[in-house]
Amino acid sequence: MSNEIADSALTDNRPAVPVWMLGLTAAMMLVQLYLTFVWVSTEATMGIIQRIFYFHVPAAMASFVACFVGGIAAILYLAKHDSKYDDLSLAANETVVLFEIVNIAMGSIWAKRVWGIWWTWDAKLTSAFLLLFIYAAYLVIRRAAPVEVRGTVCAVICILGMADVPLIYMSNRIFRTQHPSPVIGGGEGSGLAGDMSTTLFFGMATMLMVWWCILRVRRRVARLERAAEDLTRRAHELDDLRRD
Repeated sequence: MSNEIADSALTDNRPAVPVWMLGLTAAMMLVQLYLTFVWVSTEATMGIIQRIFYFHVPAAMASFVACFVGGIAAILYLAKHDSKYDDLSLAANETVVLFEIVNIAMGSIWAKRVWGIWWTWDAKLTSAFLLLFIYAAYLVIRRAAPVEVRGTVCAVICILGMADVPLIYMSNRIFRTQHPSPVIGGGEGSGLAGDMSTTLFFGMATMLMVWWCILRVRRRVARLERAAEDLTRRAHELDDLRRD
């Protein structure tokens, strides 16, 4: 099976990201920049700094989607022991770190202007930091773990990380936090103006397209890394046979 994986990875000449997907993603990014900085109205209380919202929330959502993709792939790997699921889980989990860093950085810039502080250890921020910590630990452990058990150990870690996502989402509904009540689905008085909703949801779609492109590239790299490992192992086996 490993030989087939190595051979298929090395002979796959298709681009990791099709040209149409790159073009669509680039066009959506340009439209999103126009919507955010030109078209959408300025929020009355916070002013122009509120426009970070259209990057902060989509980045958080992309990291949540990546958590579930990585977690489900990890469960499939544990069930089927097929390395393609481990490669997908690795690719998704690395994007969790990327988009969670964007999420936290954008949120901190926004918080400094609105709350007067860069950070506070409330339930939502702490659980978001815990998510970043779990997936950063995942990447460190993956490098250190023996190849034979690497997929299994890392699958357990990312399933644990996936369980943190509902806590982040529900934290400002369950606990008293620095964050305001949810503007979407937050009950009476919640909601956004029409142009703000349009900009937010288009921003979510755009961020997901960016995430999907990155995921496809990283999954291809993961397959090539696995193929290189298999070829190295086969070379060592042949070298041992010659010596015998």
